[in-house]
Amino acid sequence: MEADGGELYHARMIGMLEAVWGEGFLSPGGPEEVARIIGGADIRGAAVLDIGCGAGGIDIALAEGHGAGYVTGIDVEDGVIARARALIARRGLQARIGLCKVAPGPLPFPPATFDVVFSKDSIVHIPDKHALMAEVFRVLKPGGRFLASDWLIGHDGAPSPEMAAYIAAEGLDFGMASPARYADAMAKAGFTAIETVSRNPWYRQAARGELARLRGADGARAAALVGQDFVDYNARLWERMIVVLDSGEHCPTHLRAVKPA
Repeated sequence: MEADGGELYHARMIGMLEAVWGEGFLSPGGPEEVARIIGGADIRGAAVLDIGCGAGGIDIALAEGHGAGYVTGIDVEDGVIARARALIARRGLQARIGLCKVAPGPLPFPPATFDVVFSKDSIVHIPDKHALMAEVFRVLKPGGRFLASDWLIGHDGAPSPEMAAYIAAEGLDFGMASPARYADAMAKAGFTAIETVSRNPWYRQAARGELARLRGADGARAAALVGQDFVDYNARLWERMIVVLDSGEHCPTHLRAVKPA
């Protein structure tokens, strides 16, 4: 889908995704999936960097639900940051969450700035995973944690025709990598306690529920905001996505690692 005004996550896209995934969320699972990504880690009082903060739901969950001391959310688009700022202000969390627009490339922070680097389904837009993980390692304090999820492809070869059709239909700059490539990038950056945990079985089922809602009352409500044509287009995207979820080629995955103390 072509971006409006040059932004991938334009106003109609934000409205569409929030209708499916909840206010402030541009990827599935809501606050519950944020909690699963964090797992057993204690982030109370932590300085957290959220790469790809999107529409703000993630940062609100990190601060309100998990006691993060201060969350710095970064994104590359004005539209999502404006939406996130509005939600954060509504919750009165401006003193605990700060947002800034950044340019693609190295992270604009000094070494050893953060206790935690978090990201939810956003680093798929960054093609060079080795450069990314080197930057994450650099800005983490010794003993700091990388806690993330991302949209992965299950192998390192060329996508199947079905996967290629799904990626093309999305119209997003997907830089999908395999679990093996992520693990290698984390290891080469210097991380230990590396984990890659597939969430394909969960999302394979959840995506079916989302498609059913798109074809039902949620889709009707979304159509009032974004137009029936856009809802129908996205329903067809979900159909393509379910095909590659069922094959295992599309495998949303949790990623965790620790910078040695």
